[in-house]
Amino acid sequence: METFVKEIAAHLREELIPFWENLKDEEYGGYYGYLDYDLKLDKKSEKGCILNSRILWFFSNAYLLLKDEKLKEDAEHAFRFLKEHCLDETYGGIYWSLEYDGRVKDDTKHTYNQAFAVYALSSYYNAAGDEEALEIAYSLWRLIEEKCRDAYGYLEAFDRTFHPADNEKLSENGVMAEKTMNTLLHLLEGYTELYRVTRDEAVGRSIRYMLDLFAEKVYNRELGRQEVFFDRTWNSLIDLYSYGHDIEATWLVDRALEVLVEAAYTEKIRPITKEITGNIYDRVLEGDSMPNEAENGVKDETRVWWVQAEAVVGFVNGYEKDQKTEYLAAAERIWKYICDKVIDKRNGSEWFWAVDKEGNPLKKPIVEPWKCPYHNGRMCMEVIRRLGDDT
Repeated sequence: METFVKEIAAHLREELIPFWENLKDEEYGGYYGYLDYDLKLDKKSEKGCILNSRILWFFSNAYLLLKDEKLKEDAEHAFRFLKEHCLDETYGGIYWSLEYDGRVKDDTKHTYNQAFAVYALSSYYNAAGDEEALEIAYSLWRLIEEKCRDAYGYLEAFDRTFHPADNEKLSENGVMAEKTMNTLLHLLEGYTELYRVTRDEAVGRSIRYMLDLFAEKVYNRELGRQEVFFDRTWNSLIDLYSYGHDIEATWLVDRALEVLVEAAYTEKIRPITKEITGNIYDRVLEGDSMPNEAENGVKDETRVWWVQAEAVVGFVNGYEKDQKTEYLAAAERIWKYICDKVIDKRNGSEWFWAVDKEGNPLKKPIVEPWKCPYHNGRMCMEVIRRLGDDT
């Protein structure tokens, strides 16, 4: 285990952090948004606001862990871009994407995007003590609660003025979902971080509401897994087993329980995350890696970068909670697979987006609006915090 933690700490410091620092756009702000498979940087590609929020989260937490002032400066660079360009000063909320120079490209307002901004701004406030960041996080939380909820839960997509729109950005597999497990999970993640740094009871009520939705609507007790895409009243639209989201949810929901510190919710929810962890281990883990998902029972064997990263954290969390050494061994095996197959050894690269079952990389971008340091960087930091005596 000591070698496991040391390797991950070295990867964070020596590879991930320098890679993302090198993408800082000193001319127009933020970070460059596209590096193709051949490692060609497009300085004029769009800058996704989700990508910027995730970079802000990454550098804020890297600073909190490593106490390197340069990392706080990296986070401040991302915060300034979010505040000056990603935030709609007229109608509120975070845009979907910007042009390379900060002009608005896609003014869609998506609940998922607001959630990541809350997550990042709360962490940045924790790191830098910037009250303005906390004020913006609160404004987004209020906006979500006022504009993005209906009688049944959280809605998904809106136009710039918060009139409902089709949820094409977060719908896949041939369905158009009015509610998704994915958005609910990341709202929970963002609200948990805001609650952690403020202990605001109103935010706590929102967390309880989401935990109830997770247990009563998203979790399928008969199948021991989460459902993914839903209509407005939480009827599942498709038989889809998202392995990565299930293992990610186990530790994010457990984190919410840890921060909330309410015995009734821990008693209600913890058995669910325990069962999901066990089911992923028993049903899905294939030796040293995780396939992507199964639709109608047909498995997609692609090994996606973020699924492997979340599996490491999920199994480390399972080991901590239940002291099952097989979970820790699984996390270590997956890390070795990541090192052997998923980390791109070419100079100036990071992780491949995905590899096939034989370990051959798919020729997808190394950086684009969804490909970011959030999953793999967070994996490193979670392992260090949970298992490391020092960094």
